[in-house]
Amino acid sequence: MRDEVDRLVEAWNAERPDLDVRPLQVLSRVSRLARHLDRARRAVFVAHDLESWEFDVLTALRRAGSPYQLSPGRLLRATLVTSGTMTNRIDRLAAAGLVERHPDPQDKRGVQVRLTEAGLTRVDAAFADLLEREQAILEGLSPDQRDVLADLLRTLLIPFDRD
Repeated sequence: MRDEVDRLVEAWNAERPDLDVRPLQVLSRVSRLARHLDRARRAVFVAHDLESWEFDVLTALRRAGSPYQLSPGRLLRATLVTSGTMTNRIDRLAAAGLVERHPDPQDKRGVQVRLTEAGLTRVDAAFADLLEREQAILEGLSPDQRDVLADLLRTLLIPFDRD
């Protein structure tokens, strides 16, 4: 089987035989797959009346375990946004009834952001649907192939995660 990337690499090999275009064989496929994954994710989020940033914050809280709360500082480290952006996001999620602010018992000046019951219900449903979509994307791979691919992608990503 040939895909669009095979045709792209073939064309570049013909036009620029002086260049090693082999990276395209991997990274163009990763890029194309990322676009398909992004579309699938957006469809799930729309179905659950969520924006991708809302899903990111809600899942960070959900992963924290019961009582599903984190400080704003921990949330910004988990979602890689600035403090101003996080404050705005928390405000919007609170207005939507998906999170609440509670005083931090460890820091009288601080707060903890906690999922509401509505937030927990919404994020759990969205996450279950997202996993179903992602399973469909990976359907063509055996469990062993998925493990090998995950290991290879991890190897590529680790240097970026260190930065």
